[in-house]
Amino acid sequence: MQGGDMRKGFYISKVVAAACVVAAIGAVATIIALSVVYAQEKSKNLETPAVTTTKSSPSSSSTTTTASSAIPSSATSTSSGSTPLSTTPSTPKEPWHHYRLPNSLAPISYNVTLQPRLTPNAEGLYIFSGHSAVAFTCVNETDLILIHSNKLNLTIIDGHLATLTGLDGASAPSLRETWLEVPTQYLVVQLSSPLQVGSSYELVTEFVGELADDLGGFYRSEYMEDGVLKIVATTQMQATEARKAFPCFDEPAMKAVFHMTLIHPQGTVALSNSMSYDPVIILGPDGENLTVTKFEPTELMSTYLLAFVVCDFTYIGETSENILIRIWARRKAIEEGQGDYALNKTGPILTFFEDYYNITYPLKKSDQIALPDFGAGAMENWGLITYRETALLYNPGVSSNGDKEWVATVISHELAHMWFGNLVTTRWWNDLWLNEGFATYVSYLGSDYAEPTWNMKDLIVLNEVIDVMAVDALATSHPLSSKEEDIQKPADISALFDSITYSKGAAVLRMLSEFITEDVFSEGLHTYLQEFKYRNTVYNDLWRHLQMEIPVINRAQIIDDAFNLARAKMVDTILALRTTKFLDKEVEYMPWETASRSLDYFYLMFDRTEVYGSLKAYINKQVTPLFNYFEDVTENWTKIPDNHTDQYNQVNAISMACGTGVKGCKELTTGWFKEWMQNPSDNKINPNLKSTVYCSAIAEGGEEEWDFAWGMYKNATLASEADKLMSALSCTRQPWLLSRYLQYSIDPDKIRKQDATYIIVYVARNPIGQPLAWDFIRANWDHLFNNYGGGLVSFGRIIDGVTQRFSTEFEYKQLLQFKEENIDQLGSAALALEQALERTRANINWVALNKEKVFNWFTSEAPPKI
Repeated sequence: MQGGDMRKGFYISKVVAAACVVAAIGAVATIIALSVVYAQEKSKNLETPAVTTTKSSPSSSSTTTTASSAIPSSATSTSSGSTPLSTTPSTPKEPWHHYRLPNSLAPISYNVTLQPRLTPNAEGLYIFSGHSAVAFTCVNETDLILIHSNKLNLTIIDGHLATLTGLDGASAPSLRETWLEVPTQYLVVQLSSPLQVGSSYELVTEFVGELADDLGGFYRSEYMEDGVLKIVATTQMQATEARKAFPCFDEPAMKAVFHMTLIHPQGTVALSNSMSYDPVIILGPDGENLTVTKFEPTELMSTYLLAFVVCDFTYIGETSENILIRIWARRKAIEEGQGDYALNKTGPILTFFEDYYNITYPLKKSDQIALPDFGAGAMENWGLITYRETALLYNPGVSSNGDKEWVATVISHELAHMWFGNLVTTRWWNDLWLNEGFATYVSYLGSDYAEPTWNMKDLIVLNEVIDVMAVDALATSHPLSSKEEDIQKPADISALFDSITYSKGAAVLRMLSEFITEDVFSEGLHTYLQEFKYRNTVYNDLWRHLQMEIPVINRAQIIDDAFNLARAKMVDTILALRTTKFLDKEVEYMPWETASRSLDYFYLMFDRTEVYGSLKAYINKQVTPLFNYFEDVTENWTKIPDNHTDQYNQVNAISMACGTGVKGCKELTTGWFKEWMQNPSDNKINPNLKSTVYCSAIAEGGEEEWDFAWGMYKNATLASEADKLMSALSCTRQPWLLSRYLQYSIDPDKIRKQDATYIIVYVARNPIGQPLAWDFIRANWDHLFNNYGGGLVSFGRIIDGVTQRFSTEFEYKQLLQFKEENIDQLGSAALALEQALERTRANINWVALNKEKVFNWFTSEAPPKI
């Protein structure tokens, strides 16, 4: 079915419409009015520094209380009189000083109504207003309610920031005092008497928040279509961002049922986790038509899996095995067929996982939506999966086979979560690997089912296992499951989203599966999921079903093992290098890719030293036969290899050949690029080769080539194409162009915020750009931290990427100085900095031990100079 119908079907029967309007009209009136108060409070905050924690008592005369992060340790009253500031102690004393919720209350359900504004108000702000009622049960006697709330402006109702009523005959105690505890992100409600164990209550709040472009909570995404700026209101709740959308018990074990209602402009569509009832039209306060979309109750689920979107996207869809599948995206993207591949593969992958887990898909629908601005690759919101455009959209005429594989793998990863992670959820974030490691592993099984000729079960070794071994060898690595008490703050949680969690988790589970056989493994998973569905687990619950063993080593693993053992000083480095000597007769992808990744370390350590000349000459000798092989196989580069992995290895051949000066390679890539420059509307470069060709041509070119690529990047309509150009722009050998690109990275008018850290790392990968990137982040750290740090998972990537080459005492001292100067402004990059220090010291020792003999070996193995 072609998308668009939902925007027309707003009218329903009078009986149903009346019921929906009655249910929503009170909340509608309230939250629309809240926007005015919010604008006033925001203006005040811009004029005068705000304090971070706000208290409210019955005598307060204000109507709205505002939380700001200007002074993270202070608190004040909202009353008109002056009140001394209080400071949150470094050692927690009160329950609201702890980052974890007490075990006194358990949520049952939420009724939430939200209205995002898709146009700025008079102050130029995009906002949303809302009304929330959460029903909960008292599990242990308490006279205190702690519920998460972050960056929300709460309305004072009867002198307090919330109201409390009893349910099912229970009597609710009166409120004694309410305030916002900003450092720990709580709304604190002190009661005049205790809640009764076993009784249920309802807490109601009204609020306004900013629909910011910060990629977290309820946020704003923007894009241009036909010269018109379009606004999307969307969400990213993982890990601790749901509290920015509405007050909630924002921990994974606090599962509840959600009843969502969205009020949005007529002509837009609203989506959430569950199916919507027929939308209805109401009249707004300014006479405008508004649409009210109410959704069916969700399954019992965690707050971080909640999602809602308001947009004017369209979709393509189908029904498969009684499951409604829809792919949502920008209208032009859908019209161009960019969602077709995702739609074609979603049904088969869902069927595969139903068979693999032996449990039917728990929901009625599977919506998947591609967003112009999204901080992660994708997010497994139950029933409404959100993606970066590059992870969901595919254009056969423009995208490469790598883009296609990425789409298939990410879809498989997110759909795997529908059972493992959503149906059964970790109790706390210290066991995050149960979600992400498992989904990473089985994503290869699902994509292998969808694309059986791709050998995806083999590619997991290259994509996950080999790379993570180097990270896991560091002393600053962490166990798959951390101690619960060690993961408390939001920054602690963000730091866990790394390759250990994803790739090592996947590697361990793959080993278990191969040892006990896939059939036994999947049966154990079935039992695990059946036992804990709609509940939470710890890692020991899974270990009861599974056992560990080491897999068989293939040819690629021999190379990788040799280099890893050499780095561990268990074998000599020269022995590891000798495992690459057979490569001049090798044409298979996995051995070449493994060798390339292993030799990357030698490039990093030596591409600024005298060793580099001999190293390059040796690689030139080894890769020349591979380059010639693909020249023959492709009939002088006019055809695409038939085999999936051969297509990847063709990229290796061209990349390594051009990088080491193999005769004819640079002429090939620059020729293709110049042909494109002469006719920008007709890019004949093979999509599989674009990344390599763009990089090689820009490296060999100058300002003209760079400016052309920049223009094509800015005008790209396909996200994956823009990503390739964004990376290639860092390949130039002109320092001034690299410096200019770094400046562009922190200009939101030129580069999306989600991509800023990537560009800095891309520039650092270039040996000419590495010192420029290091100087740049040191000079701009305050700006980077305040605008890009926060809770973004990608922030630690800057330190990790820029310091990969560090291998001297001078660089080590620079890192220490950087740490000392920014000790209070590291956030989720703190672990990355410690790893960089450890890695730099290891590099220093390794270079001192190996430089001379490595230089001699490469010199002896390189062809003689003519």
